[in-house]
Amino acid sequence: MKDYVAHHRELQGAMKRLSGMIPHTMRSFGQMHRDSLADGALSRKSKELLALAIAITVRCDGCIAFHVHDALPAGAGQEEIAEAIGVAVLMGGGPAVMYGCEALQALEQFAKSSA
Repeated sequence: MKDYVAHHRELQGAMKRLSGMIPHTMRSFGQMHRDSLADGALSRKSKELLALAIAITVRCDGCIAFHVHDALPAGAGQEEIAEAIGVAVLMGGGPAVMYGCEALQALEQFAKSSA
């Protein structure tokens, strides 16, 4: 089982190092990330759930870690995250089931670490 809390922390460090090497690109990506997930017609919570479902269907472990991590403080509950996993399964089939299980593990780990 992957330790998603540790994986999230490791990726944050790697992204910081990458920012030192390509600061303009990473600064631009960070701004796009903030702007795209800000409250608007859709809430930040809804956008995090959408991003999580997409992360599952494109099979991105790091994206799963970040969007589960960020969905919780955005107000998403465990049932909402589980339903987002269900939508990803609908759209992504069997591989999405496997990565949905990864997202469930991430949820359990982040929920435990913030308790």
